[in-house]
Amino acid sequence: MEKSKVFYTSMRTGTHTNLPKKLKKLITTAGIGDIDFEKKFAAIKIHFGEPGNLAYLRPNYAKVVVDAIRELGGKPFLTDCNTLYVGGRKNALDHIDSAYENGYSPFSTGCHVIIGDGLKGTDDVEVPVEGGEYVENAKIGRAIMDADVFISLSHFKGHEATGFGGCLKNIGMGCGSRRGKMEMHSAGKPHVDQEKCVGCKLCTRECAHSAITVENKKASIDHDKCVGCGRCIGACPHDAVRAASDESNDILNCKIAEYSKAVIAGRSNFHISLVIDISPFCDCHGENDAPIVPDVGMFASFDPVALDIACADAVNKQPILPGSLLDESDHEGHDHFSAVFPATNWRSCVEHAEKIGLGKREYELIEVK
Repeated sequence: MEKSKVFYTSMRTGTHTNLPKKLKKLITTAGIGDIDFEKKFAAIKIHFGEPGNLAYLRPNYAKVVVDAIRELGGKPFLTDCNTLYVGGRKNALDHIDSAYENGYSPFSTGCHVIIGDGLKGTDDVEVPVEGGEYVENAKIGRAIMDADVFISLSHFKGHEATGFGGCLKNIGMGCGSRRGKMEMHSAGKPHVDQEKCVGCKLCTRECAHSAITVENKKASIDHDKCVGCGRCIGACPHDAVRAASDESNDILNCKIAEYSKAVIAGRSNFHISLVIDISPFCDCHGENDAPIVPDVGMFASFDPVALDIACADAVNKQPILPGSLLDESDHEGHDHFSAVFPATNWRSCVEHAEKIGLGKREYELIEVK
């Protein structure tokens, strides 16, 4: 079986180049020009970053992709869907405000921001998942499905429920509407370690569904109300809120893979991941912890599965940064992601993605200098 090609370039620059130029050379060499963009709408799926978080991708990188698509005759727009939890991206108006606050405006990127699932996260399309085992019809933001071409531009980092957030997480979870996100999260509901809980109530402020109550300085989660978004896990300063069992996290990862297939099946697609500012938590947090390993580089591929594997392999080859959450974990004998979040299994997503025909885990890494 032929291996999928994944293209890579480092973060090293010199007097005759810079990172935007290197990204342009990377995506050009990887073959983005092979896609017919002429007069076609091109959705660029990105995470704009929760306000307060400074680890999200700078808009300069998005502009490189936007300019490349425009040069090829396309009509690009930047997009994401609304969140389940309270915060700066819970509806389209707040979401666009947050995008602008973080630098994603038409003036800085060269294209407009369109929130994929509409004003309140209810504007979606049900898309059948061929070969799906957990999802019959994925609920995807309508504007994303209306696009002719789909491009993902992902910030590769850790994640408290899925191990890491990369290409498939950006596509699958990110393109799900509010009810789509609820469907994906429904199998994974966190619990509170009562011995560690001090009743600070930070978790209650982050819950959009009033599922967490505090009595006698101990929090508890009502699983009938909880949608399993995992926001409370990152909010707890005492590590008292834990992800659900391995099985539920595995199911979440499998659903993400199936949602990803629904998004890209049957249309041209291309994927870019930047392995920089590798924080342990998702960019959905209103803060970012110190990076767990040094910056690695930029990757691109037509295969989202191979891309995620290549990025994960690259991170696991990096030294652990002193003073990081990874440095404080029991990382002996573990890969970096499972060391930070032992209850997660990131491989379940890529394995299932390969199983349902989304891509291949075997890859050939080609360096672009």
